[in-house]
Amino acid sequence: MTRKQLTEQIYAKGSYLCVGLDTDITKIPKHLQAQKNAIFQFNKAIIDATKAHCVSYKINTAFYEALGVKGWEALEQTVAYIPSTHFTIADAKRGDIGNTSAQYAKAFFETLNFDAITVAPYMGSDSVLPFLEYENKWTILLGLTSNTGAQDFEMQNTGSEFLYEKVLKTASDWATSDNLMFVIGATQADAFTNIRKLTPNHFYLVPGVGAQGGSLKAISEMAMIKDCGLLVNASRAIIYASGGEDFAEKAGETALQYKNEMSLYL
Repeated sequence: MTRKQLTEQIYAKGSYLCVGLDTDITKIPKHLQAQKNAIFQFNKAIIDATKAHCVSYKINTAFYEALGVKGWEALEQTVAYIPSTHFTIADAKRGDIGNTSAQYAKAFFETLNFDAITVAPYMGSDSVLPFLEYENKWTILLGLTSNTGAQDFEMQNTGSEFLYEKVLKTASDWATSDNLMFVIGATQADAFTNIRKLTPNHFYLVPGVGAQGGSLKAISEMAMIKDCGLLVNASRAIIYASGGEDFAEKAGETALQYKNEMSLYL
């Protein structure tokens, strides 16, 4: 998906919501758990209930890989079911030496046909460039994350700047803002103004709104640009809005609430 296509979807819907399908088999409603394809059935219902209110779906692959072959099959079924109008993200956090990254890129961009993949930049340019070679596919590089452990490395002062600032500036030279995004956690709201100055044209994938307490209003005011430049992810707050048989209905209602607020900021 191109940047223009993504932006068109955002403004057509009045939403920059990304729904995280981080589906934990132990947390889905009990009436589904005994079904043969429980995870896919759950995801299918969530997608049907939320697709009118969001522009993207993010699949954290760990929840599927943990289940072995059955989990991988559910992942493949889920990606195939998501409408082509929606931007699909493999939240896989890959990144390795060049020939290994090339295989990761092939797996997620060709075999599974995701639009984007999250990538860890720790090993440097040769671990990221294989992902950036794909036309109309996006690499979403970890920038400043929402977890408390971000203090361990990302927020370390290297003398003249924080390490995450060096990552953002260096990686910006590896590609353009048409195929490179950054993960910037919503719980790091105080840093958004400076981050936007460092990367004025890039899209950000923003986790941490909802269950982790990040402010949608604050992020939107500090980081939105002329073509939005934001995909704000909510996972648990939407997909587990109810643990009962009305789970899909409640998920749709919660997604609509996000969409309605987002429309105020666009």
